[in-house]
Amino acid sequence: MRRNLLLSGLTKSVSRLDQLRQVLIYQPITTETMLRAAELWANARKRGKPTADPKELDGDVILASQAMEADAVVMTENIGHLSLFVEAVRWHEYSLA
Repeated sequence: MRRNLLLSGLTKSVSRLDQLRQVLIYQPITTETMLRAAELWANARKRGKPTADPKELDGDVILASQAMEADAVVMTENIGHLSLFVEAVRWHEYSLA
């Protein structure tokens, strides 16, 4: 999301996104996370459901692996790929109430 906001020159939206850093919890990407991501990547291809070009770093499987580690729901616009691995919801449709 951030890179698209930057590309579009939406500085106010970037600032709002930066404000989230004060309330969000960040998890480091660990070796275990990357090992699981590699397994997800391979398994998706074996099932005929790749989520990225074979030569690309697949951010979806890395994010899914992080979510598995945290037992978290992923809020995204890309529920098609991510829901292959974890629970994923469209962030703008999600309500905390």
